[in-house]
Parts: sequence; structure tokens; C-alpha cells
Amino acid sequence: MEWFSSWWPAFLLAFDLCLRLAVVVQIIMRGPRASDSSRAWILMVVFLPLVGIPIWLLLGEARLGRRRRERYRSIADRVADQVARMGPIPEYRAAAGEYGPTIALAEAVGGTPPRSGNELELTGDSMVFIDRLADDIEAAQSSCHLLFYIFVEDEAGWRIGEALKTAASRGVTCRLLLDSVGSRPFLRSRYVTSLREAGVAVVESLPANLVRMAFARVDLRNHRKIAVMDGRVGYTGSQNIAAAAFALKPAFAPWVDCMLRIRGPVVGDLQAIFVRDWFLETEEPLEELLIERPEPFPGGIPVQILPTGPNNDNEALAQLALASFHGAREELILTTPYFVPGEAEVVSLCTAAKRGVSVRLVVPARNDSPLVQAVSRSHYERLLDAGVEVFEYQEGLLHAKTLTVDRDLALVTTANFDRRSFDLNFEVSTLVYDSDFASQLRMLQRDYMGRSTAVTMAQVRGRSWLRRFAYNAAGIFSPVL
Repeated sequence: MEWFSSWWPAFLLAFDLCLRLAVVVQIIMRGPRASDSSRAWILMVVFLPLVGIPIWLLLGEARLGRRRRERYRSIADRVADQVARMGPIPEYRAAAGEYGPTIALAEAVGGTPPRSGNELELTGDSMVFIDRLADDIEAAQSSCHLLFYIFVEDEAGWRIGEALKTAASRGVTCRLLLDSVGSRPFLRSRYVTSLREAGVAVVESLPANLVRMAFARVDLRNHRKIAVMDGRVGYTGSQNIAAAAFALKPAFAPWVDCMLRIRGPVVGDLQAIFVRDWFLETEEPLEELLIERPEPFPGGIPVQILPTGPNNDNEALAQLALASFHGAREELILTTPYFVPGEAEVVSLCTAAKRGVSVRLVVPARNDSPLVQAVSRSHYERLLDAGVEVFEYQEGLLHAKTLTVDRDLALVTTANFDRRSFDLNFEVSTLVYDSDFASQLRMLQRDYMGRSTAVTMAQVRGRSWLRRFAYNAAGIFSPVL
């Protein structure tokens, strides 16, 4: 056995080097468009192989799973055919003007055509949204479809749950689609059993378990927030079904969100997203619900919906953000709870500020993710040096994900400003081409700024060496967060 003991260390070394090389080659073969994250992955695999290699094998590739990919292709084609049979759809193109390129880009990366004739209501009050949604559920005549990342069994969850039970008792078809990870405590609760017993169909989106880990990434999450009643009234935005106190993480409360209530033709596009996501989990075809699209309101607002996810162009949101930053002439205001930008986004924000555009970034002062907060703060000095104004919200966790451009274009989205939302999660974004609505959203953003503290260069440069090192180290690995 002497030969074995003498060759064993050499064998282990060779195996280690070959394994690292094989994983590095796999990372490189992702192609140049993933270069930011590829560099971070290679660093982890080469220098921290015991951590980097297992994480890469579990989470490195955006694998949705073969069956789900096949289902998605099937339902996407059928939904597209059904939408095409609806006949002429009011579209906002003729007067698009300077936002024509933005509209074209959003369509090119998977968005719907812009629909005119919509009525929008914006709310920044969590319980106002919950009460309004419950009222619409209670008024529904045929169907209630809810798709959310998190559903919490608190006063908000009970309000919506009881409204669904009441609607189901009247013969309304109620479907509730919840993310497996985000809503795990609720999906395992007794209250879900009571919902099902009352006739509400509750389905788990993207189930996460040990078996699934072998075939697909378990961290690909359905982060969308959508509600559609009777195909006529829709909701979307940043809020989950939870009170502002947010029982899952009360130390960071209140959670501050904004939501849209929509009536008009674009509700059909929200319904189509629900139909596709529901089919992915149940294989229940619901395309017949798309036969009729809500009529446009005279003088209504033009709106465009952009669904994104690992099944679509996974750079769609990043491209849209970059185009908006480059196209801004006077003002950009961005609010996000998780600011983990890539190099291109940082350069674009800095370039806009140097061109004379007023660029303002609003993030929470206290974040439920210390690592994300460290990454965000690693960019402050560069942003401030370029003229970007950075604000840290002081009165809770600012969870609203919004963007206004030149007081004309408004974006309300479920997506955070990070690679996870850009590349991995299923998200939905709402683009509104209307100066009056953009002004409403801008007022809400300015209210956030009024409850924030401006970050100064003196504060940033006054950090201790250890804190600067920690922030910058976190920033290096931001592409894989």
C-alpha cells in the first residue's frame, strides 16, 4: 500500500485542478454577455473551491427545468394566438414621439404592445391597497386571479383570504398562485387548508425541494405581484399580500410599497401573464379567459407591460434601464430596496449626471440584507463623485421599485435593481407614457426623499478602513448575488 499512500496526494491535487478547470470552462462557455457574473464566479471557484464549486453546481446556470420550458413554449404560443384573435387592440404608437425607441425596445425584449385607454390609480398606503383589492374581490362576478411572491397570515392576509372565501361561496372561480419559497410558511399553514375547503384553488409556484434541485435551480423565483378580477380590474406593483408591519421581518418595518390599480385594455395583458404562470404549474388551460379584452376609456392612459424571467431575454430589464438612463434629458429618480447594479448601470447613471441630468437614487437606510446594503454602499463614492444624489430612507424599509424619467415616463415594477431580478426571477414591469401620471409618481418619490437623509461625500470618505474594505469586497461579488 506504500504506492497508494505516495500517489494519493498527487491524485487529489490533480482531481482538484481538473475539477476547477472543468467548472471554469463551463463558466466561460456562458459567453461574453455574462462576463460580469462570470468573473465573480471564476474568482469563487479558483480561490474558494469548497464554497464556489457546490454553489455554482446548484445555482450557477439559470435552469428552469425541461418540463417547464416545454410547457411555457406551449402555453406562450397558444396565448399569443388567442390574443391575436381578439381583433384590433388600441395601441399607443402614433403620438409616441421621443418614447418610440423605448416602446420598441420593450416590445423587442418580450413586452406587450402599448395599450391606450387605461385608467390608473396609484397608492403608497399598504392597507389602502389591501382594502381596495378586497373590495374588488368581493365585487367580482366570475373570476379572481391572484399571483404573489409572499402571502402572510396577518391582518392583510386574513382580509384578502376572507374576501376570496366569500367570493368562492358565491360561485366565483378563485385561483391563488403563490411562490414556493416566498410564501412557504403560509403554504404550510392551516389557513391554506381552510381556503381550499372554501373552494379557493391554491397552487404553489416553482416548488422548491431536494428532488427539483437535481433538475432545475431552486432559487429561480416567481417574484410577480398580480391580481385580476373578472378580467376587468388589475393590480400590480411592489407589495405582497402583507401588512406594512411585515410579520416575517418586523425589525425592518414598516415596509413601504406602491401599487397600481388598473382598468382598461392592458388588464388583458396582466391576465395573460397569470394564464401562462398558472399553466406552468397545473397544465390547466385558461386561454378562453382572454377572448374578451376590456374596452378602452376615452382619454385613458397609454400603458405597456413587460414580463421578464429566465424563460425570456434575461437582459430585458437591464436593457430597458440603460435605455432610460441614456435617453434622459432633465431628471431621473430611481427608488429600489436592493441596489446591486452592474458596471454598465453604474456607468450609465454617472454619465447621465455628468451630462447635467438630475439623477437621484433612493434606497433604505436599514436593509434586511446586510450583504446587499454593503454592495449598495460600495458604489456611493463613485456615484456622488459623478453628481448623483443618493438618499437613504429613514422611516422603514423602502420597498417601492419605481423610476421616473423627465417627468414623462414612469415605471412601476416588481423587480429590484439587481442581477437576480434582471436575470433570474419572474417579474412584471409597467411602463406608463403619461406626464400627469409621472407627476403623481414623482410626488410619491419626492415624499420618500423628504423622509430620507442625503448621503454626503464627507460621510462616505469618513468611513473606517475596515468598513471600506468590507463594502468593496462585497461589491466584487455583487454580480452573483
